[in-house]
Amino acid sequence: MFYYFGKNYKFISFVSTFFTMSEKKNQYKQGIIKEFYFARLLSCADLCEKMDKSLPLVTKLINELIEENRVIENGLAPSTGGRRPLMYSIRADMQYVVAVSMDQLITRIALMDMQNNCIGAVAKVNLVLKGNDESLAILTKAIDTFIETSTVDKKKIVGIGIAMPGFVDPQKGINYSFLKAAPDSSITEHISKAIGIPVLIDNDSSLIALAEWRFGAAAKEKMPW
Repeated sequence: MFYYFGKNYKFISFVSTFFTMSEKKNQYKQGIIKEFYFARLLSCADLCEKMDKSLPLVTKLINELIEENRVIENGLAPSTGGRRPLMYSIRADMQYVVAVSMDQLITRIALMDMQNNCIGAVAKVNLVLKGNDESLAILTKAIDTFIETSTVDKKKIVGIGIAMPGFVDPQKGINYSFLKAAPDSSITEHISKAIGIPVLIDNDSSLIALAEWRFGAAAKEKMPW
């Protein structure tokens, strides 16, 4: 057995190296997609600076993402006196997310593309949270119905994000104030299991602040921590 392993060591080493490189490439690509999502339009030079990667590597990855129909060219940047760089962005229809905004009385559900465009109408659900033992079941049903009646293929919806009032533990997927799940479950697990799509939750005020930092008036500011 030792002899057999020795003969195949180089092959095993090659396969291991191949998968490691492949994983790194996928991580870099996911990093590029993330940068595009928050910045919308970027040049190769912009991505090099943000990701601290070389221009040849970033250019190669961008070209691969274009071939995969995940990134598109968006023409030249406005003139600033020098050579205008070619700008890129993520394909808006590459994938979608369901955004759910809750308060104690009304829940709104929207479908968003990768450039934060709202697709179709926003659904409005009258859902009282306080003292309502059926609130989680009602919320789950409302989200499921919204997805099933949308014009987008469910397979292209990669996640459901829910902003809700109360004391929320995003890691555990629990709200200690509302939407009580079964003792051996959580809000995120309950909805994800019923609908078949990953779910994330957080406090509504925290997400408003995060949205302002990523997309709003504080987009160019640094976080204090």
